[in-house]
Amino acid sequence: MTGEFTYNGGSVDPGETVNVRFTVSETYLGDPVRIPVTIINGEREGPTLCLSAAAHGDELNGIEIVREVAHEWDHSTLRGTLVCLPVLNVPGFIAQQRYLPIYDRDLNRSFPGSSDGTSARRIADRVFRNFIEPCDLGLDFHTSTRGRSNMLHVRANMADPAVARVANAFASNVIIDGEGPDGSLRREASAVDTPTVTVELGEAHRFQRPLIDAALEGVLSVMAEFGMLDAEPVKWPGWRTVIEGSDEKTWLRADAGGLVDMHHDRGSLVEAGETVCTISNPFKTDVTGIEAPFTGLLIGTPQNPLVYPGNPLCHLVALEGATLRAYRQVHDGTVE
Repeated sequence: MTGEFTYNGGSVDPGETVNVRFTVSETYLGDPVRIPVTIINGEREGPTLCLSAAAHGDELNGIEIVREVAHEWDHSTLRGTLVCLPVLNVPGFIAQQRYLPIYDRDLNRSFPGSSDGTSARRIADRVFRNFIEPCDLGLDFHTSTRGRSNMLHVRANMADPAVARVANAFASNVIIDGEGPDGSLRREASAVDTPTVTVELGEAHRFQRPLIDAALEGVLSVMAEFGMLDAEPVKWPGWRTVIEGSDEKTWLRADAGGLVDMHHDRGSLVEAGETVCTISNPFKTDVTGIEAPFTGLLIGTPQNPLVYPGNPLCHLVALEGATLRAYRQVHDGTVE
């Protein structure tokens, strides 16, 4: 970006940092609904990076990532501009729920929005036009839904070279390839030449410090890749898998109702045929084992041990060949 960053209601000159409460809607009483925005415009030219979080109001890990970048990092040598949106869904954040409380609409299925659409689409429109579309690239932070937890990974449209560059620069071990759902921030931003990826980490309703710290390293890596920092090297995670087809990932589902006993943690490697978890009734007289259909990583696991038949239990992605050998070498020093 060259020069000032402008939005509806203000501008930020090079070398300036501004904290804004930007109006995106109104309450039933006609009072403004405002989202917090921090814009850091570096003194030197460079790209504009958008960091966004809490499009789902109960997903908190990303909030702390964006806040730390905005308010704890030294930006004196920054090239370009940071647009930091720690809480996109303020009504959901206040209610501590995933969706907008008004008709339970999903803000992350409402982009790019519309100035005369539903309440969710109007909020999305205000955010998108002012703070997302003007950027050169974006990182959108999410967690799993309530009662589940995700391993740190990236979701990105790897068929788009600009998006793939962002995804690879974040340097996570796992990238799930795909355009993303219609109306999602990353899909709609990428469609208007703001290549954006989703970063998934952890679970709702909490801060998880190790995952937050790992994601902050990813932000540094992206900023280094795009020339926004002087000396930070692009980080390589040691091994990586890009999950491209449906045969490389699956949801393990409950075959019985009951209580789940997990045999492996989030991020664990499980072998084909290995029991991932068991489900039992209150008397432990009827036990059902859930086996891994192929060797892979558990990128999503349950936090709530209560299930009905058919409930999703674990999200498993395949590891094989050179990637599996690299994983084993990094984690236990062995090579097949």
